[in-house]
Amino acid sequence: MNDDVRNIVLGLVATAISASLGWLARTHLWRRKLRRKQAFFGLPDNSETLLVVNRDAGGPELTVTRQDVFALLELSALIKDCRAHARVVAHDAAQQGFGERTEFCLGGPASNRRMAAHLSSLLPGVRVNTDAEPGPDRGAFQIGGESYRLGKGQSEYVLLARLTMGRDARPVFLFCGQRAITNQAATRYLARHHERLARKYGTGSFVLLLKVVNSQAYGPDVVELVADVTRAARTPLPEPTSADTAA
Repeated sequence: MNDDVRNIVLGLVATAISASLGWLARTHLWRRKLRRKQAFFGLPDNSETLLVVNRDAGGPELTVTRQDVFALLELSALIKDCRAHARVVAHDAAQQGFGERTEFCLGGPASNRRMAAHLSSLLPGVRVNTDAEPGPDRGAFQIGGESYRLGKGQSEYVLLARLTMGRDARPVFLFCGQRAITNQAATRYLARHHERLARKYGTGSFVLLLKVVNSQAYGPDVVELVADVTRAARTPLPEPTSADTAA
């Protein structure tokens, strides 16, 4: 073997080694990123998760709005990326505890009994006005001492929460919005920002209040983070006094 042939062979070997090392490094980074995503969502390989769907408030029992269907598609993509499987369950058929499998619960308490139960037991500092009659406070959120009214099409609010009840328990994600389009906005916010949320909160619990701005023009795309309301949402509100009830 002359020098030219040897140099060519050595060059090919060096190129192959470099390519292999690069592939191994990229694979390692991809796997680490996947594991972090799976840990945040509580979705190891081949696990099952629940998608708890609501109904259109005021409509038939099993009617799901167009925006909520889009929200479910956002969540389904996240679940598929984690190599997990989703099972869709109606809000009044999910009669089981939580912690054994990840749950994504969609919709406000007026249209989702499961959400109403979660708010009552997990977020006692949150009250949602579910009055059927139109009024300025219909759909308003009360979180701690603050109130957030619905400004339809202009300024609308949604709670995005990740809650766990123990170190080994799977999380429940809540998307509790004042309107269906805000549920979709919250799922899209989670899809876009889950890496940042995972860096900040790890696998712990959080409750975020989001505001959807001018949805009649921008749809679910323009979302502002109002505040981290975890402490207020998990601190029970005082019971209304007789004077408050009379008023």
